[in-house]
Amino acid sequence: MDFDLNEDQKAMRKELIAFAQNELNDDMIGRDKAGLFSREAWKKCCDFGITGFPFPAEYGGSDGDIVTTTAMMEALGYGSKDAGLLFSINAQMWSVMMPIWRFGTEEQRQRYLPGLCNGDIIGAHGMSEPDSGSDAFSLRTTAVKDGDNYVLNGVKTWCSNAPVGDVFIIFANTDKMGGFMGVTAFVVDRDTPGLKVSKEISKMGLKTSPMGEVILEDCVVPASARLGKERQGAKIFNDSMEWERACILGFNLGAMQRQLETCVKYANERQQFKKPISQYQSVSNKIVDMKVRLETSRWLLYKVAWAKQNNVDGTMDAAIAKLYLSEAWVQSCLDAIQIHGGYGYTTEYELERELRDAVGGKLYSGTSEIQRNIIARALGM
Repeated sequence: MDFDLNEDQKAMRKELIAFAQNELNDDMIGRDKAGLFSREAWKKCCDFGITGFPFPAEYGGSDGDIVTTTAMMEALGYGSKDAGLLFSINAQMWSVMMPIWRFGTEEQRQRYLPGLCNGDIIGAHGMSEPDSGSDAFSLRTTAVKDGDNYVLNGVKTWCSNAPVGDVFIIFANTDKMGGFMGVTAFVVDRDTPGLKVSKEISKMGLKTSPMGEVILEDCVVPASARLGKERQGAKIFNDSMEWERACILGFNLGAMQRQLETCVKYANERQQFKKPISQYQSVSNKIVDMKVRLETSRWLLYKVAWAKQNNVDGTMDAAIAKLYLSEAWVQSCLDAIQIHGGYGYTTEYELERELRDAVGGKLYSGTSEIQRNIIARALGM
């Protein structure tokens, strides 16, 4: 496996970093404090070709490969401090666009993918419920067949992009006794009667990524809205989660590189007891640990990208990458704050925001505990 970027990929990375630095960092402290999602920045990313990059050109994409997509996300994370925006983009790409492309009908692909690629519409994913988070398939939301339609009833929560979403992937039980084998997926438009979106959910980090509840009350959708076959929902969900775990933390990798460089610069400039703090092992060792985490994370993530690109089973590798990178990012944020001392604790230096944003990585796309369960099962335990 050779993960070195070719010249085209390096040029794209340089271009993306410049784009992100110039276009995606406006008033980050203020927007984070207010929890403001930037539709303008979203559209800029779509116009740049980010959201559609790995999808077929016939649906508005760029036919990009997954390794290059990972490099793209890493570059965005390095250039942009708006982790919420990048998280929202990834959430749409892997949990909305990918299942429509891989399991949707040609009519569904033609109807939704072009708009999702160019930013005309935004997608959201509805799986989690108030009583089912890690136990993803214990759904109370139901879909009852009624002639040529389905009637959906239930509540979805922690839905990223829901407050600004135009189309939703909704998972519901079509067979209550079937457990995970009874789950079916649907593509539901926001203006469908019976679908309501709650006010935005306030959260610790990723504040520029809007999150809300989706309420379904006798929401009637045609059979043509079904995604894949009836009772194929578990397969669709697991497939999209593997893609998400393999790709969604790519922007955190870039942020880890940027943060490392920030800490090296600060440690060399900051003087205490008449010498730079970088000369104290208690500081330099933290920076070394940050570097080791960064390089380990990079190899794990690109290994998964390589596996997906070459149609190699990446279930365990994706879980390992998700588990390690998410926890490494949190620890590196803590180290960065410690290195900066009191300044690291202030809003002005922006490290406290990076820590708040990083903590979410241990929860979304399956908690760290769930990733350990997946790895254990893959090992035969």
